[in-house]
Amino acid sequence: MEVDGNPWAGEVALVIDGQRHVLKLTLGALADLEAGLESDSLVALVERFEQGAFSTRDVLALIVAGLRGGGWQGRAADLLSAEIEGGPMQATKVSAALLARAFALPEVG
Repeated sequence: MEVDGNPWAGEVALVIDGQRHVLKLTLGALADLEAGLESDSLVALVERFEQGAFSTRDVLALIVAGLRGGGWQGRAADLLSAEIEGGPMQATKVSAALLARAFALPEVG
């Protein structure tokens, strides 16, 4: 399953309960994410993903932040029983893509 969305805008798409959502880590979403990590930092989060040492909590926090950056008004608890197309692996791919697209320009070519 591919990760789509507009990479130039930092967007990633995810289908939740049969509905396509566009996720984006806006500055506000990043600030909320960092506040939710408490003593952790965004740099530590990026490092965990780079090393493959991330947790399901990290994945969920990124999905929620990305959804909120895309205009979603829900809460993290709303996702606990939601059906994510592609399951946990797709959620992980989308989370990693969100981080990459938030901090890097897409490759041309």
